[in-house]
Amino acid sequence: MTPERAENIAISALTWLATKEDILPLFLGSSGASADDIKGQAENPAFLGSVLDFVTMDDAWVIEFCDASGIKYEEPLTARYSLPGAEVVHWT
Repeated sequence: MTPERAENIAISALTWLATKEDILPLFLGSSGASADDIKGQAENPAFLGSVLDFVTMDDAWVIEFCDASGIKYEEPLTARYSLPGAEVVHWT
């Protein structure tokens, strides 16, 4: 997946998340972001990665987001790995 495609999926996830009155406060609380941060960071690939980190924590959120966006269920996680901060850590 190209970084551009990954960013587009993440922006779609952010837009979807912003419409979810029950989930958005959880994202804001867990990320420490404010509503102003969302607007200001929407083009920051690292921030967009954190959006996908959050959305992919719950299978129900992934399904709902993907169904609403018309993308495959595996695409949010694939997109996450195409953005900064998702490097695989090897503990051995």
